[in-house]
Amino acid sequence: MEPGKRLIGKVAIVTGGASGIGAETARQFARHGATVVICDVQDELGLGVVQEITEAGGVAEYRALDVCSEEQWVALAADTEQKHGKVNILANIAGISGRPANVTVSPGVITGVELKDQTLESWNRIMEVNSTGVFLGTKSVIPAMQRAGGGSIINISSICGIIGSFANAAYHASKGAVRIFSKSAAIQYAKDQIRVNSIHPGFVDTPMARPGLLGNESGKARMEATPLGRFGKPYDIAMGCLYLASDEAAWVTGAELVIDGGVIAK
Repeated sequence: MEPGKRLIGKVAIVTGGASGIGAETARQFARHGATVVICDVQDELGLGVVQEITEAGGVAEYRALDVCSEEQWVALAADTEQKHGKVNILANIAGISGRPANVTVSPGVITGVELKDQTLESWNRIMEVNSTGVFLGTKSVIPAMQRAGGGSIINISSICGIIGSFANAAYHASKGAVRIFSKSAAIQYAKDQIRVNSIHPGFVDTPMARPGLLGNESGKARMEATPLGRFGKPYDIAMGCLYLASDEAAWVTGAELVIDGGVIAK
Protein backbone atom coordinates (compact mmCIF):
# COMPACT_ATOMS: atom_id res chain seq x y z
CA MET A 1 0.00 0.00 0.00
CA GLU A 2 1.27 3.47 -0.84
CA PRO A 3 2.25 5.24 2.41
CA GLY A 4 -0.55 7.38 3.74
CA LYS A 5 -3.19 6.04 1.36
CA ARG A 6 -5.84 3.86 2.94
CA LEU A 7 -8.18 2.80 0.10
CA ILE A 8 -5.79 1.72 -2.66
CA GLY A 9 -7.55 -0.51 -5.20
CA LYS A 10 -11.01 -0.13 -3.68
CA VAL A 11 -14.19 0.84 -5.54
CA ALA A 12 -16.61 3.09 -3.66
CA ILE A 13 -20.14 4.34 -4.29
CA VAL A 14 -21.04 7.60 -2.52
CA THR A 15 -24.60 8.91 -2.55
CA GLY A 16 -25.33 12.56 -1.89
CA GLY A 17 -21.88 13.12 -3.36
CA ALA A 18 -22.58 16.45 -5.05
CA SER A 19 -22.32 18.62 -1.95
CA GLY A 20 -21.70 18.77 1.78
CA ILE A 21 -20.62 15.63 3.61
CA GLY A 22 -21.03 13.46 0.51
CA ALA A 23 -18.78 15.61 -1.66
CA GLU A 24 -16.05 15.77 1.00
CA THR A 25 -16.26 12.03 1.55
CA ALA A 26 -15.87 11.44 -2.18
CA ARG A 27 -12.81 13.72 -2.21
CA GLN A 28 -11.20 11.90 0.71
CA PHE A 29 -11.94 8.46 -0.73
CA ALA A 30 -10.34 9.47 -4.02
CA ARG A 31 -7.38 11.12 -2.30
CA HIS A 32 -6.76 7.81 -0.53
CA GLY A 33 -6.74 5.80 -3.73
CA ALA A 34 -10.31 4.63 -4.28
CA THR A 35 -12.20 4.75 -7.54
CA VAL A 36 -15.30 6.74 -6.60
CA VAL A 37 -18.74 6.63 -8.19
CA ILE A 38 -20.46 9.85 -7.10
CA CYS A 39 -24.25 9.66 -7.11
CA ASP A 40 -26.78 12.46 -6.68
CA VAL A 41 -29.68 14.26 -8.33
CA GLN A 42 -27.73 17.54 -8.53
CA ASP A 43 -26.01 16.77 -11.81
CA GLU A 44 -24.08 19.99 -12.31
CA LEU A 45 -22.66 19.99 -8.79
CA GLY A 46 -21.85 16.29 -9.00
CA LEU A 47 -19.96 16.70 -12.26
CA GLY A 48 -18.07 19.58 -10.65
CA VAL A 49 -16.90 17.34 -7.81
CA VAL A 50 -15.78 14.73 -10.34
CA GLN A 51 -13.80 17.36 -12.23
CA GLU A 52 -12.18 18.55 -9.01
CA ILE A 53 -11.14 15.01 -8.12
CA THR A 54 -9.80 14.10 -11.54
CA GLU A 55 -7.86 17.35 -11.82
CA ALA A 56 -6.21 16.44 -8.51
CA GLY A 57 -5.16 13.08 -9.94
CA GLY A 58 -7.97 10.95 -8.52
CA VAL A 59 -10.42 8.62 -10.24
CA ALA A 60 -14.12 9.46 -10.13
CA GLU A 61 -17.25 9.42 -12.22
CA TYR A 62 -20.76 10.78 -11.80
CA ARG A 63 -24.05 8.90 -11.89
CA ALA A 64 -27.49 10.43 -11.57
CA LEU A 65 -29.36 8.42 -8.95
CA ASP A 66 -32.74 8.65 -7.26
CA VAL A 67 -32.04 6.73 -4.04
CA CYS A 68 -35.75 5.89 -3.77
CA SER A 69 -35.69 3.88 -7.02
CA GLU A 70 -34.86 0.20 -6.63
CA GLU A 71 -34.51 -0.12 -10.39
CA GLN A 72 -31.84 2.59 -10.48
CA TRP A 73 -30.00 1.07 -7.53
CA VAL A 74 -29.90 -2.37 -9.12
CA ALA A 75 -28.58 -0.89 -12.36
CA LEU A 76 -25.95 1.16 -10.50
CA ALA A 77 -24.61 -1.82 -8.58
CA ALA A 78 -24.50 -4.00 -11.70
CA ASP A 79 -22.88 -1.34 -13.86
CA THR A 80 -20.27 -0.49 -11.24
CA GLU A 81 -19.29 -4.12 -10.76
CA GLN A 82 -19.17 -4.74 -14.50
CA LYS A 83 -17.04 -1.66 -15.21
CA HIS A 84 -14.70 -1.78 -12.22
CA GLY A 85 -14.78 -5.48 -11.35
CA LYS A 86 -16.11 -5.11 -7.81
CA VAL A 87 -17.84 -2.96 -5.21
CA ASN A 88 -15.96 -2.58 -1.92
CA ILE A 89 -17.55 0.45 -0.25
CA LEU A 90 -20.97 2.06 -0.10
CA ALA A 91 -21.46 5.37 1.70
CA ASN A 92 -25.19 6.09 2.01
CA ILE A 93 -25.03 9.86 2.59
CA ALA A 94 -27.96 11.24 0.58
CA GLY A 95 -30.70 12.67 2.78
CA ILE A 96 -33.21 15.46 3.34
CA SER A 97 -34.12 17.42 6.45
CA GLY A 98 -37.81 17.63 5.65
CA ARG A 99 -37.86 21.10 7.18
CA PRO A 100 -39.97 23.64 5.27
CA ALA A 101 -37.95 26.38 3.62
CA ASN A 102 -37.17 29.48 5.69
CA VAL A 103 -38.13 27.82 8.98
CA THR A 104 -35.51 27.80 11.73
CA VAL A 105 -35.38 26.18 15.14
CA SER A 106 -35.49 28.08 18.43
CA PRO A 107 -35.64 26.65 21.94
CA GLY A 108 -39.18 25.64 22.78
CA VAL A 109 -40.46 26.13 19.24
CA ILE A 110 -41.60 23.38 16.89
CA THR A 111 -39.96 23.67 13.48
CA GLY A 112 -42.42 23.44 10.63
CA VAL A 113 -45.60 21.66 11.70
CA GLU A 114 -46.56 19.92 14.91
CA LEU A 115 -47.19 16.20 14.77
CA LYS A 116 -50.94 16.71 14.67
CA ASP A 117 -50.47 18.74 11.48
CA GLN A 118 -47.81 16.52 9.87
CA THR A 119 -49.07 15.31 6.52
CA LEU A 120 -48.71 11.69 5.55
CA GLU A 121 -47.15 12.85 2.29
CA SER A 122 -44.32 14.73 4.01
CA TRP A 123 -43.76 11.93 6.52
CA ASN A 124 -43.53 9.35 3.73
CA ARG A 125 -41.12 11.49 1.71
CA ILE A 126 -38.69 11.93 4.61
CA MET A 127 -38.80 8.22 5.43
CA GLU A 128 -38.46 7.28 1.77
CA VAL A 129 -35.28 9.27 1.15
CA ASN A 130 -33.57 8.92 4.52
CA SER A 131 -34.52 5.34 5.42
CA THR A 132 -35.76 3.46 2.36
CA GLY A 133 -32.89 4.88 0.30
CA VAL A 134 -30.41 3.37 2.76
CA PHE A 135 -32.23 0.03 2.67
CA LEU A 136 -32.25 -0.07 -1.13
CA GLY A 137 -28.60 0.87 -1.42
CA THR A 138 -27.51 -1.72 1.12
CA LYS A 139 -29.66 -4.44 -0.43
CA SER A 140 -28.39 -3.68 -3.92
CA VAL A 141 -24.65 -3.86 -3.20
CA ILE A 142 -24.70 -6.96 -0.97
CA PRO A 143 -24.36 -9.51 -3.82
CA ALA A 144 -21.40 -7.64 -5.35
CA MET A 145 -19.71 -7.35 -1.96
CA GLN A 146 -20.25 -11.07 -1.35
CA ARG A 147 -18.50 -11.79 -4.65
CA ALA A 148 -15.69 -9.41 -3.67
CA GLY A 149 -15.14 -11.27 -0.40
CA GLY A 150 -16.44 -8.49 1.83
CA GLY A 151 -16.98 -4.77 2.01
CA SER A 152 -17.90 -1.76 4.10
CA ILE A 153 -21.29 -0.04 4.17
CA ILE A 154 -21.44 3.32 5.91
CA ASN A 155 -24.86 4.76 6.66
CA ILE A 156 -25.21 8.40 7.70
CA SER A 157 -27.69 8.70 10.53
CA SER A 158 -27.58 11.64 12.97
CA ILE A 159 -27.50 12.40 16.66
CA CYS A 160 -31.22 12.79 15.93
CA GLY A 161 -31.24 9.01 15.46
CA ILE A 162 -30.14 8.58 19.08
CA ILE A 163 -31.85 11.41 20.98
CA GLY A 164 -35.12 13.27 20.54
CA SER A 165 -35.83 16.98 20.47
CA PHE A 166 -38.73 19.41 20.27
CA ALA A 167 -38.57 19.54 16.48
CA ASN A 168 -38.87 17.56 13.25
CA ALA A 169 -40.06 14.21 14.59
CA ALA A 170 -40.21 12.66 11.11
CA TYR A 171 -36.50 13.35 10.60
CA HIS A 172 -35.68 11.79 13.98
CA ALA A 173 -37.73 8.72 13.11
CA SER A 174 -36.00 8.30 9.76
CA LYS A 175 -32.54 8.56 11.28
CA GLY A 176 -33.43 6.22 14.13
CA ALA A 177 -34.46 3.68 11.51
CA VAL A 178 -31.04 3.97 9.86
CA ARG A 179 -29.33 3.32 13.19
CA ILE A 180 -31.13 0.06 13.95
CA PHE A 181 -31.24 -1.09 10.34
CA SER A 182 -27.44 -0.82 10.23
CA LYS A 183 -27.08 -3.08 13.26
CA SER A 184 -29.41 -5.69 11.81
CA ALA A 185 -27.63 -5.71 8.45
CA ALA A 186 -24.27 -5.94 10.22
CA ILE A 187 -25.33 -9.08 12.05
CA GLN A 188 -26.82 -10.70 8.96
CA TYR A 189 -23.76 -10.21 6.76
CA ALA A 190 -20.87 -10.51 9.20
CA LYS A 191 -20.40 -14.06 7.90
CA ASP A 192 -19.58 -12.53 4.51
CA GLN A 193 -17.11 -10.02 5.99
CA ILE A 194 -19.46 -7.19 5.02
CA ARG A 195 -19.30 -4.52 7.71
CA VAL A 196 -22.21 -2.15 8.25
CA ASN A 197 -21.89 0.87 10.54
CA SER A 198 -23.74 4.12 11.14
CA ILE A 199 -22.31 7.60 11.64
CA HIS A 200 -24.15 10.14 13.77
CA PRO A 201 -23.16 13.73 12.98
CA GLY A 202 -24.08 16.62 15.22
CA PHE A 203 -24.58 20.15 13.92
CA VAL A 204 -22.54 20.31 10.71
CA ASP A 205 -22.28 23.34 8.44
CA THR A 206 -23.59 21.95 5.15
CA PRO A 207 -25.89 23.50 2.52
CA MET A 208 -28.82 21.50 3.95
CA ALA A 209 -28.20 22.45 7.58
CA ARG A 210 -26.87 26.00 7.17
CA PRO A 211 -30.26 27.81 7.39
CA GLY A 212 -30.66 26.50 10.91
CA LEU A 213 -27.10 27.25 12.00
CA LEU A 214 -25.97 30.67 10.85
CA GLY A 215 -27.24 34.11 11.80
CA ASN A 216 -30.26 33.14 13.90
CA GLU A 217 -31.36 32.04 17.36
CA SER A 218 -31.39 28.44 16.21
CA GLY A 219 -27.68 28.56 15.47
CA LYS A 220 -26.93 30.27 18.77
CA ALA A 221 -28.75 27.57 20.73
CA ARG A 222 -27.02 24.80 18.82
CA MET A 223 -23.62 26.35 19.31
CA GLU A 224 -24.27 26.62 23.04
CA ALA A 225 -25.21 22.91 23.03
CA THR A 226 -21.85 21.93 21.45
CA PRO A 227 -19.09 21.59 24.08
CA LEU A 228 -16.22 21.88 21.59
CA GLY A 229 -17.48 25.34 20.66
CA ARG A 230 -17.81 25.10 16.89
CA PHE A 231 -20.06 23.55 14.28
CA GLY A 232 -18.80 20.51 12.47
CA LYS A 233 -17.34 20.65 8.99
CA PRO A 234 -17.98 18.12 6.23
CA TYR A 235 -14.32 17.09 6.64
CA ASP A 236 -14.98 16.01 10.24
CA ILE A 237 -17.60 13.52 9.09
CA ALA A 238 -15.75 12.47 5.95
CA MET A 239 -12.77 11.36 8.01
CA GLY A 240 -15.06 9.11 10.02
CA CYS A 241 -16.32 7.64 6.75
CA LEU A 242 -12.72 7.13 5.63
CA TYR A 243 -11.89 5.20 8.78
CA LEU A 244 -14.92 2.91 8.49
CA ALA A 245 -14.23 2.34 4.79
CA SER A 246 -10.61 1.37 5.41
CA ASP A 247 -9.13 -1.94 6.49
CA GLU A 248 -8.15 -0.25 9.75
CA ALA A 249 -11.79 -0.78 10.77
CA ALA A 250 -11.73 -4.48 9.86
CA TRP A 251 -13.14 -5.46 13.29
CA VAL A 252 -15.78 -2.74 13.44
CA THR A 253 -19.35 -3.58 12.51
CA GLY A 254 -22.77 -2.75 13.90
CA ALA A 255 -21.24 0.28 15.59
CA GLU A 256 -22.41 3.87 16.03
CA LEU A 257 -19.74 6.48 15.39
CA VAL A 258 -20.89 9.74 16.98
CA ILE A 259 -19.14 12.85 15.61
CA ASP A 260 -20.91 15.76 17.26
CA GLY A 261 -18.51 17.98 19.17
CA GLY A 262 -19.77 16.49 22.42
CA VAL A 263 -23.48 17.32 22.14
CA ILE A 264 -24.94 14.03 23.36
CA ALA A 265 -22.24 13.50 25.98
CA LYS A 266 -24.04 16.04 28.17
